[in-house]
Amino acid sequence: MMDEIKKITQQKMDDCIRTFVSYLNTLRTVRVSPSILDTIYVNYLGKSTQLCKLSSIVVENFNTLKINLFDITIKKNVEKSIINSDLGLTPISTGSSLKIIFPALTEERRKSYIKLAKNTAEKSRVCIRNIRRNANEKLKRFLKNKLINSDIERNLQNEIQNITNQYIENVNKILKNKEEELVNM
Repeated sequence: MMDEIKKITQQKMDDCIRTFVSYLNTLRTVRVSPSILDTIYVNYLGKSTQLCKLSSIVVENFNTLKINLFDITIKKNVEKSIINSDLGLTPISTGSSLKIIFPALTEERRKSYIKLAKNTAEKSRVCIRNIRRNANEKLKRFLKNKLINSDIERNLQNEIQNITNQYIENVNKILKNKEEELVNM
C-alpha cells in the first residue's frame, strides 16, 4: 500500500514534467518545429480539435512551416485559429495549404519567451508540491485510521519529500536549459 502511494505520486509528478516539457516545446528557438502549433485548436464539426489531427505539418525550411489540410473546407477556421492564438503568427494561404513564416526572434520576444517559461516552471513546481501535499494527507489519514504507525508515516513523508525535491530540481534543470537555448540563439 505504501509503495503504491509512492508509485502514484511519482506517476503524477512525471505527468507534471511531461506537461511542462510539452509546453516548452511550443516556444520557438532556432529552428521551427511542428510542435509549436500543438496548442492550436480548430472548430471542426462542432468540436474543438487539435490542428495536428486535422493536417500534416511539415518543416519547409528553418523558419517556415507548411500545413497541409486533410479537409480544405476548414481552411478559414484554421487561419482564424492561428491568428487568434497567443503565438503572434499570420498564415499565408497557398492553394490547398497554409504556410507560416516565422520572423527572426527579437531580443524582446526572447525575453517574453523566457518569462513564459519561468511562469510555466513555477506552475509545474506548484503542481508537484500539490501532489506531495495530497500524498502526505493520505498518509495522515492512514495514521489516523491506525493503518500505519507514526514512524512509518514520518519515513514515508521523508521519502516523498526527497522525491519532490528531485522533481523540482528536474524542472529547474529543464528551465535552465531552455533559457540557455533562448539566450544563445
